[in-house]
Amino acid sequence: MAYMYILQCSDGTFYVGSCRNIDQRLWLHELGEGAEYTKRRRPVKLVYHEEFTNVADAFAREKQVQGWSRAKRKALIAYAGDKLPALSRKVFGGD
Repeated sequence: MAYMYILQCSDGTFYVGSCRNIDQRLWLHELGEGAEYTKRRRPVKLVYHEEFTNVADAFAREKQVQGWSRAKRKALIAYAGDKLPALSRKVFGGD
């Protein structure tokens, strides 16, 4: 299995990543060894994840979601998939 995941950091920001072992990766983030971004923003909380059969697909999804706006990530986290197309349009002054 492979995973794309979203963490909410202590400052309210989101971190998007991918991995093969989600439990180990979360543990590394909590230790401050998962990523430089999360190291300075602990504690982190897993707020969303998707499973994939291979790591290449998880990585591709990670890159896709990293390019999304905060509002679109929040909709994904809330399982508001029906709102995603509207959030794909560039909106200025949004969340």
